[in-house]
Amino acid sequence: MSESAAHRHIAPGPSSQKPDLLPGSSPPGDSYRTPMDPTKKRVSMACLACKKSKRKCSGVPPCDNCRAFNRQCIFDETLDQRRRVAAKRTADELSYHRDMLNDLLTVMRAEDQSYGLRLLDIIRRDANAEEMRGFIDDALAHMEGTDCAADIAVQKLEDVRRVINVEGAGPSFRPKVMDIHYLCDEVPFRVPAKPWTTVTEDADLVSHLISLYFTWDFPFHVFLDRDVFLRDMAKGSLKSEFCSPFLVNALLANACHFSDYSEAYVNPGDIVTKGADFLAEAERLRDAEPAKLSLAFLQGTLLLYERYSISGNNDLGYKMLHQAIWTGESLGLLGPKVFKLSSGQLTDDMDISLRRTAWGLFHIDTVVHTDFLRPSLIDKVNLKRPDRSQTDDTAPWVPYPSHRAPRPSLLSQYFDESCNLCEIARDISRQLFAINDHSVSAYHQRETKETLYERLRRWHQGLPDTFNPDRKPPPYIILLRMRYHTLTINLFAWRTQDDSSDVDSEAPKTPESPPGLEPRSKYDALENILSSARAISALARLHRREYGVSRAHHFALYAINLALFTMLDHDSFDIVDQDFLSLTSAFISLASRSQLGRSLFYLFRQSVLAKGQGQRASSSRMVNDELKALFNEDPSSPCWWDGYAKGLEKLNADERYRVNPTDGSLFAMLDCYESLSLGKDEIAPERYRP
Repeated sequence: MSESAAHRHIAPGPSSQKPDLLPGSSPPGDSYRTPMDPTKKRVSMACLACKKSKRKCSGVPPCDNCRAFNRQCIFDETLDQRRRVAAKRTADELSYHRDMLNDLLTVMRAEDQSYGLRLLDIIRRDANAEEMRGFIDDALAHMEGTDCAADIAVQKLEDVRRVINVEGAGPSFRPKVMDIHYLCDEVPFRVPAKPWTTVTEDADLVSHLISLYFTWDFPFHVFLDRDVFLRDMAKGSLKSEFCSPFLVNALLANACHFSDYSEAYVNPGDIVTKGADFLAEAERLRDAEPAKLSLAFLQGTLLLYERYSISGNNDLGYKMLHQAIWTGESLGLLGPKVFKLSSGQLTDDMDISLRRTAWGLFHIDTVVHTDFLRPSLIDKVNLKRPDRSQTDDTAPWVPYPSHRAPRPSLLSQYFDESCNLCEIARDISRQLFAINDHSVSAYHQRETKETLYERLRRWHQGLPDTFNPDRKPPPYIILLRMRYHTLTINLFAWRTQDDSSDVDSEAPKTPESPPGLEPRSKYDALENILSSARAISALARLHRREYGVSRAHHFALYAINLALFTMLDHDSFDIVDQDFLSLTSAFISLASRSQLGRSLFYLFRQSVLAKGQGQRASSSRMVNDELKALFNEDPSSPCWWDGYAKGLEKLNADERYRVNPTDGSLFAMLDCYESLSLGKDEIAPERYRP
């Protein structure tokens, strides 16, 4: 036998390249996959059984091996050492143990010592953490002695735990050191810093701020097209019609308001300097802007209006809004000068951007002027609303940078319903707030209110089921419902005396009406005002529980402040009212983030102290230690909230701002709020004062 015949021929192994396939044939199975096949999912963690047997785990319970061997498949998530997963797990564990320590101390300090003694006995019996947690929850629920108080205590504890989980336990205004690269691993929107800003070259920081803006600020007014803007910003072309250095720097100045990290400050810890470098750059570019009738210039001006209105250190808020309205009229987006170009002469990107900006400007105008009981300046928009089909409502809204679950955005549906509400708000402002004399009868005023309120109610009742608070919608939908209630308060608080049933009028009389008296009003104004304030309290709790309030849009500050002063202004005001305490707690977190918020909070505290119910608060078990310190009436007792008075000098600097800010009335509060945020409107007529 020859040497060559002594050995069998061995078939060649599989090629590392996929064979050519005939047309219509399907590719072969996994045998042709290479070890580096990108379609193959990487497994970050194996189950305990596979770890012990050193087998390759499929990574999804029950894994392939455990199914094959018919054994229990257990994954220990504490063994997952990926950076983000481990960091979140550590934060959750710290929050859990911190909560339990605080609650344990509360039980031990209780006046009824039996709870503390029983807890001590449980600890000595070497109980585990879950057993102690169960007893603490039960003790806190029963310490008040009534089922109602127990329910409130449990709900309060749950709210606190959720808020700590969402916001963190530290003061929201305390600057933190940011690992920017960690944060930006999963930013929703990644964009470059150059050539848009000279303030920083860090693209990670800019991406972080851009993502914050489009998560928390942008959805409320929606006055630019996000996708078009981000696409052109990513390209980095200065010739873009939809993105400019002025617009980008104005946007970044706004976005710094939503960031806690040192990079957002010029002087870390000084909230007045948040975003100040981006603002200075935006102001410089605005003065040098060659095209002051461009779309990007209009959008940047609206961003400056928002920035000035929350900073509370100048009178430029109304000026920027008027500049934006004038620019919109010059472009033909609104007012008598109709936009000349037909939709056929516009690109799709320009068409949708113009529509969004026109309706977003209308949105801002109606919100601002109805908030401060003034007639709106924009009567109509010359462009049709954006088509709802142009936005995917099923796309997720991601609450960056928290680890909370994404929600369906519902953005186009929200914008449509918000525009419907704006049209009602415009009519409220023009039919009621433009009247500054007594030439119109009280009967006519009341009839107008009732008609407008019926429109508001129909709008509210017609909201889609996806907007139901029980479904925990995105925060801008929660704020949309708050807007409904602020409009109700403003509507019925306006000339409340006109709603009384004993004012002489030439109105027609019913057979049941006594001579000289009007027919009885269809709605109880005071009841509607107070119920709306309580509804705002419930919505604020939802917002705080789901997303925290530290990054809430600026409108939340207005709504919470309005609800608090509504309750303060009511004859039945009770300082230990749970809705009032809940709103106050949210106000503390929200107000600390801006100079305007701090000034308003100081005025609020002074108004509460003027009610003389501080002793009632200090003796109540339902008021926590922080609120007891807030309502402490002892003038010799130091209070760190006194530092919030800085910034109120503005009220004494101009004769137009002279008002008694502590008389507790709704109108005095609105005067102060407007003066501290926007200045005075030189165009709209002066607001009526009772």
